[in-house]
Amino acid sequence: MTTDSEVIRRSRDSPRAFGDLFHRHATVVHRYIARRAGTDVADEVMSETFLVAFERRDRFDLAHSDARPWLLGIATVLLASYRRREARHLHSLARVAEREDDDGGLGQVASRADAVADIRRIAMRVRSLSDGDRDVLLLHAWADLSGEEIATALSIPVGTVRSRLSRARKILRASAESTTSKEADHGRADAAARA
Repeated sequence: MTTDSEVIRRSRDSPRAFGDLFHRHATVVHRYIARRAGTDVADEVMSETFLVAFERRDRFDLAHSDARPWLLGIATVLLASYRRREARHLHSLARVAEREDDDGGLGQVASRADAVADIRRIAMRVRSLSDGDRDVLLLHAWADLSGEEIATALSIPVGTVRSRLSRARKILRASAESTTSKEADHGRADAAARA
């Protein structure tokens, strides 16, 4: 099997060869974009990603055998113009989680209400991260890229990736602990009121 760098090298003389790169990575790129900005944007940004990659194929570092980080880096940069849509999408995820089926039992309703609250909190926490921290976190969590691959994708040092990922995790963890502490206090207050 040929590597991505070999496909890109071939595409410099035979542009049609670039189609192989599209077939290899379109699904991953589309899924990543859809998770970040919604399916209504995914087709457009994916197409734009591969167009930019094709136009910049002469700049691809052929020492890298996998073009996935490069493609996801291009997609991440293009998504910057869709930041507002991404924020609305995360907000809508929280709203969608609020919808409940009327046919569930009381146990299911309580369970669903807890899940709704969790999804809303997570979406709001992710939305509150800086753009750079959110990019690193989502490339790691949703695109399953390693620290080195994220560094390649965003053209930043690996140390910066580690710092951003650590900071994002710390913020999310602190927010979760704060929420858990408030819920425990609220639960104790409810128990005391019932006693």
